[in-house]
Amino acid sequence: MTDTSTQDEITLPDGEVTLLIVDDDHAFVQRLARAMEKRGFETETSETIEDAIARIESNPPAYAVVDMRLGDGNGLDVVDRLRQVRPDARSVVLTGYGNIATAVTAVKLGAMDYLSKPADADDVVTALLRNPEDRAAPPDNPMSADRVRWEHIQRIYELCDRNVSETARRLNMHRRTLQRILAKRAPR
Repeated sequence: MTDTSTQDEITLPDGEVTLLIVDDDHAFVQRLARAMEKRGFETETSETIEDAIARIESNPPAYAVVDMRLGDGNGLDVVDRLRQVRPDARSVVLTGYGNIATAVTAVKLGAMDYLSKPADADDVVTALLRNPEDRAAPPDNPMSADRVRWEHIQRIYELCDRNVSETARRLNMHRRTLQRILAKRAPR
């Protein structure tokens, strides 16, 4: 996450500017919290789903930035609970494991946007304050076809509880081919 200070054109709306940041990467949470405070938000942080939901229950924030994968579960549970407790709240989901299915689910559960890490603070603010009627701008650097394929394979692999044989069967792929793909680094 980079903190670019080109935030002059973005102004916070009048009213409550409480923000809950939920991510299990302590250093990332602290950097994002400082960057968001510089932009006028009153931030609280949480590193677990349990703690985040407790904070939402006691004092629901107007805004939330939630990591998709947390040590104790799925960040979409936090987005869903926030929408139930405070329907007018705006949330953004951040993830290093982006794919279309989870993006659609995040939006259906009430997220304003779905951003891939690393996202800078200005991207997060823009996503939080964007008019829901406006379309999001196309990405400056969209995923390559190889990356989209890799993401799809990773998603199916996770859904099959990291079982290579079951994943290969569902993808109609030879098991050894899948093992070679899984052993490689993610394409750009």
